[in-house]
Amino acid sequence: MFKHNSARIQSKSSARLALLGMSASLAVATAALTSISAAHAKPTEVRATTPVVNFAISETEVRAAQEAWGRALVQISTEHDNKGAKSARTLAKNIIDAAYGYQYGAVLFKPTLTTGEQTFRTTAEGALAYFAGGNKAFPNDNGFAFKGWRSVKIDNAGVFINGDMAITMGKVHLTDKNGQVTTVDKTWGFKKDTNGNLRIVLHHSSLPYVDSSSRQARKD
Repeated sequence: MFKHNSARIQSKSSARLALLGMSASLAVATAALTSISAAHAKPTEVRATTPVVNFAISETEVRAAQEAWGRALVQISTEHDNKGAKSARTLAKNIIDAAYGYQYGAVLFKPTLTTGEQTFRTTAEGALAYFAGGNKAFPNDNGFAFKGWRSVKIDNAGVFINGDMAITMGKVHLTDKNGQVTTVDKTWGFKKDTNGNLRIVLHHSSLPYVDSSSRQARKD
């Protein structure tokens, strides 16, 4: 009986050793094949002409959009001085259509000199009325762009970019044809459209805060 059990145990041990030997051989063979494949593999090639879609905004694009806004304001003002309100209003409409994102929906526009129920200009009509006047529905608008502006200087306090959105905040210095400078605190929000152009979707402008002691000092 003991001899029979001993033979059975010896037989099982031999089978295990045989299986271990086969596993080791397979591992060696797999490693060898992997090494051969790596040695003969070709480098990955990417065509230089592959189309690339990138909606991320760069700092350069943000600054260019700000400069374009300043040039447009001066252009409208000069058009008004040279050719009158009607021609300047047409130019202002074309610039607003190109620079702002009203065709996509409401633009969060709070101009510098607006009050009451017409403080916020979320429509293109309201924006045009503010910049170029001539709209009976906005009787308090005289045309901010018609004030003889001749140069614009922008001092950014900061620029925040996240993908296809960018926000800027800082001071904008506007100089008129008499050399008088008006400074406003301004925030812009830009979004890149499907054509790769930056559109203004947020525009907040206000006069700098002056505390009561400063006002009293000027009066004295």
